[in-house]
Amino acid sequence: MHNVRSSTPDDELKIQALYKKVARISGGIAVREDEVSIDYIKDFMKKSMPNGFNLVVDHPTISTEIIGEVHCYPLQPRIFNHVLGELTIAVDPDFHRMGVGKNLLGTLQTLVKTKRPDILRIELFTNETNTKSLALYERMGFIREGKLMHRLKWDKNTIEADIPLAWFNPNYHNIK
Repeated sequence: MHNVRSSTPDDELKIQALYKKVARISGGIAVREDEVSIDYIKDFMKKSMPNGFNLVVDHPTISTEIIGEVHCYPLQPRIFNHVLGELTIAVDPDFHRMGVGKNLLGTLQTLVKTKRPDILRIELFTNETNTKSLALYERMGFIREGKLMHRLKWDKNTIEADIPLAWFNPNYHNIK
């Protein structure tokens, strides 16, 4: 089992290196390697820190590397304050199928269930050809909510659908 912890500002460069590595793989995360700037990382970390989540898994033997990261945060405007969105999960390709993604999502779900009863749903999107991720999300209790046709344009010849999924917090109660 991989140890999941909350990120810190000291993790910015490690997360950037992870995202650049994952972005090199076609159909992984939606950003391209050249889009993974330190400002990109700082932006989602800043949005995640106050009311969302930013979780990481350290490399088991190399202290300067992170092998997994997930983040999400409340959407705006206030009408969506019961939703955590903009979820992105990145797992080092060298650690695929080793439970890192499952552990990150499971920890996120547990934290929402135990510490955030004000959150009803967690939303994410993945491309339709990312069948391994779709299967993982569904095993983790996420439900497909449709299909957004021709939403992802990877290059001039490859356009595909984006699949929205949501997980619902069984411990939700409207506190506000």
